[in-house]
Amino acid sequence: MSAAAHCPALLVAAPASGQGKTSITAALARRHRDAGRRVRVFKCGPDFLDPMILERASGHPVHQLDLFMVGEDHCRRLLYDAAQDADIILVEGVMGLFDGDPSSADIAAHFGLSVLAVIDGSAMAQSFGALVHGLASYRQEVAVDGVIANRIAGDRHADMLRESVKPPVRWLGALPRDTTFALPQRYLGLLMAAEIPDLDSRISACSAALPDDALALPPPVAFPAPAPSPLPPMLQGRRIAIARDACFAFIYADNLAVLREMGAELRFFSPLAGEDLPECDALWLPGGYPELHAEVLAADRQWQRSIRRHHAMGKALLAECGGMMVCSEQLETADGPFPMLGLLPAQVIIQDRLGGLGLQEVDLRTGVLRGHSFHYSRIETDLIPLSRSRNPNGGRDEAVFSCGSLLASYVHFYFRSAPEATAMLFSARQ
Repeated sequence: MSAAAHCPALLVAAPASGQGKTSITAALARRHRDAGRRVRVFKCGPDFLDPMILERASGHPVHQLDLFMVGEDHCRRLLYDAAQDADIILVEGVMGLFDGDPSSADIAAHFGLSVLAVIDGSAMAQSFGALVHGLASYRQEVAVDGVIANRIAGDRHADMLRESVKPPVRWLGALPRDTTFALPQRYLGLLMAAEIPDLDSRISACSAALPDDALALPPPVAFPAPAPSPLPPMLQGRRIAIARDACFAFIYADNLAVLREMGAELRFFSPLAGEDLPECDALWLPGGYPELHAEVLAADRQWQRSIRRHHAMGKALLAECGGMMVCSEQLETADGPFPMLGLLPAQVIIQDRLGGLGLQEVDLRTGVLRGHSFHYSRIETDLIPLSRSRNPNGGRDEAVFSCGSLLASYVHFYFRSAPEATAMLFSARQ
């Protein structure tokens, strides 16, 4: 077995969501990159939006680290591969450091990553230190090495926060409250990177404001070489068309890698641009924001007719979350109802409250595919589900529908969790 790869590595975490983790992780990545270092960034948990920002900052694709969805073995391989090529690895946490099962703290403990805590200090003084102490002492195997105060009011405010922090946690400085750093959001989280026209200037402004103490390289971490785990060529020769644009944007980079490793030829097209479905054996409509583009999607265009023909011919069609919404008969938004593809006898209603959130797994007979769901809509149909997902944390499950060659669900699948089941998804089902 090859020797371990060594690389400085750091997990950027917070006591809660909304503290500024993504902005500061992106700023760190950009600052190290501008200094000539090779930077690789990961994101804890199932997330499509933050990785888009982090990819822009680092210049490299951002993969997920999640002990349930991705699995410990593949997380280890991703980190090992990155360590062979990088001067620094940054991992952005999810939610609060100890929130969820598995949590960001679990990632830190499993892989020996020291933690940089980012805390919004805008409404705190000495209690800042108590919060830092709590994070640092909550789990013995999780090492909170340093802290950055975010959104502070000025020098005197920073001094109060600094004086409250006790060793062994290091005070690494503070960033001011500044709208030029802020990343705009909507209900699912941050806007997509392509939707923020001045994203690079926002990242650069935050990068320039980083305190110098935060830029020292963290200690190197040894990442043992994993055992080889090649995927069998179960999709050899199959052409898979994938919708990819501002509507269909929620695609894990590793999912594309899995399809290619199994021998598939990938062909991308943009329904929003009116591009026709390319010649293919199977079709994947991933998630995204169809509700923001409902009027364009509702117009009768050639790409819609070609997808209907694809379905009528019994060719495999996987529709995840937003893709399922487009396959329904009708999508109802605040602007009214819009006709969709009509492949699924259902209507989808956008609502102003959360419809589903959590890790999921689905038994597809050839394997149990893992993933997650996160949506602000509900589906109404008389169709009996083929099966239902299971939430490992006891939360809401999701229906999985089969209609001819269409398999549709709110679940975003992580393909590497069950390669045989993934191959089945892109094989004819009618």
